[in-house]
This record gives sequence, structure tokens and C-alpha cells, in this order.
Amino acid sequence: MNDTERHAALRDFVAACGADPQSLQVASADASFRSYWRVRRGGESVIVMDSPTELEPVQPWLDIGAQLGAAGLHVPAVQAADVERGFLLIEDLGTRTYLPALDAHSADALYGAALDALFVMQTRLDGNVLERYDEARLQMELEYLPQWLLQRHLGVTLECIEWDVVELAFRRILNAVQAQPYCFVHRDFHSRNLMIATPSPGIIDFQGALHGPLTYDLASLLRDCYIAWPPSRVEAWVEAYRLRLVAAGRTTADAALFRRWFDFTGLQRHIKVLGLFCRLCYRDGKPQYLQDLPLVLRYVLDVAGRYAELADFVALLTRFVGDADLRLRRDEATSA
Repeated sequence: MNDTERHAALRDFVAACGADPQSLQVASADASFRSYWRVRRGGESVIVMDSPTELEPVQPWLDIGAQLGAAGLHVPAVQAADVERGFLLIEDLGTRTYLPALDAHSADALYGAALDALFVMQTRLDGNVLERYDEARLQMELEYLPQWLLQRHLGVTLECIEWDVVELAFRRILNAVQAQPYCFVHRDFHSRNLMIATPSPGIIDFQGALHGPLTYDLASLLRDCYIAWPPSRVEAWVEAYRLRLVAAGRTTADAALFRRWFDFTGLQRHIKVLGLFCRLCYRDGKPQYLQDLPLVLRYVLDVAGRYAELADFVALLTRFVGDADLRLRRDEATSA
């Protein structure tokens, strides 16, 4: 189905739901193949999700959303569905994401609500029913960095001895990630996927949930790719959350071990993101994600730099990035 046919099908779905196709307006698009439209229905605003079945089937969104809703979490209520064609009519949670509302004064309250929601996910939902975030997938994601950041974005081809450094670092990261308890993992639990709604937070973009490491969503939230906080503040949030998990019987890890899990799991995520954001630019035509690379690189270098066993990896990455402006496409950087 071409774009014109797809949009005609979207309008047909909207009309069949009793909404006004003439009122369709782009609501947002994300890093996947989905798009979202705002439309009027019976005097209120609702959202239409357009998720082409062959690329992003909607059934995982429906299944995981049902689990989250049954646990009392605020996810968009489904008002109509055409699973075969990949259209959903869902509750409009508004336009206020956490990201622009976060500042030094609001952070404790907003993150407090988000951490409460995360605690529910990790203590009331059965992650075992989901696909496991296994070593093969974790490893594949790490390999985005040499493929997309180093080779495609920076024009670097690793020599054998350099591959040894990268692979040893990846092995150490994977060992730490997989050593911790596994639970329900949202996988994109951060300030752009949390909505200020009633009740808050509204949780979106959860369709990729997996059975994964305990600290994954915590790292996604507190070492967000789009906003950074002083280390002392992050450490305080992490320790307070660890104590809640210990009290709930989810872990017996002491502060040092839990911090190592948090750091290394955050490294796995941010190494993945360094490559993924480059892939979104060059493969998917979404260069805006390059703007967030400097913060993500800073996370990787700062966190990995605290661990002696990752020193060679930090030195290698620092050498290859050099003073390059990661926000520029490779062809733009070459001509600058």
C-alpha cells in the first residue's frame, strides 16, 4: 500500500469510528514506522495510531497496554481498533510530555510519580510472559555502535586489535547486565514517553516491552538521552529506589552492586543509542536524532571512565570521536 492509499485507509477508519476525517492533524511521529494523528470525535479530541501491520503490528501494543492498565497504570484507553489494517483510536493524553516541564524544582515530584509507576511495573506485572531481553539481542544492540557511529557516521574501520578492545568491553557490560534479576521492562521509559496527564504520568510507547534487567528502565529514566542531572541527584534517586526494591523483596543487592548494575545497564543502553540515532539519520531519514548524540556520548565516557576494566574502551572511543561535531551528518562534517 502506497502513502496515498494508506492515508485514504486512515480516513476511512476515522469516519467509521464516527470521527471527522476533515479534522485530522499530525499529533506526532516516533523513531519507528508508527505515526499519530489528532482528530475530533463527538466534541472531544482523540488520537489515531497508524501502525502499518507489515512493519509495526498493533497487537503487542494492545496486549502490553492491557497489562499496564490492569495494574492501575495510566495508558491510553482504546476506543476502537482495526488490528488487520493497523489502526487504533485511543485516548488523547494531551501534548505535555515530561521533558519541557522538568527543571531543578519540578524534578523530584515528576520523577517521584514516574518511579512510583515503575515500581508498579516491576512488582505487579509478570515479565515472564514477555520475550526475554536475551544476550543475543543485547549484543546486537551494542554492535550498532561500531556499525553506525564509528563506520557510517565517523568513517572509522576498526583494526583487529581495536575490535578486541570493543568486544572485551561489550563482554563485561553484558555480564553485569545479565547478572541482575529480570522483570517487566518498558525499554523506553523516559521524559518523552511520560505525559503530564490526570492521573500522571501517562505512559506511552510501551509496545516494545521485554522481560529484562531490573535497572534498565531506571537508567532510561534517570540517565535520559534528552536531559541530564547532577550525579549526586541521580545517585540519591537510585539509592532511594533500590531501598524500595529491597523492601519489596525484588533484590538483595547492596548499594555498590546495585550501582554497578545501574551503570553497566545504562552503558548498554547508551552504546546502543549512539549507533541507533545514527541509523535513524542515515537509514531512516531522521537526522534530528544526531542532535542528542553529544549528551549520550558524555554519559558513556563519564560512566565507563569510573571503571578500570573499561579504560581501554574509553580511550579508543575518545580517540575516534576526537573533536568531531557528532550533530553533523558525515557529508556535512566533511564539507565544513
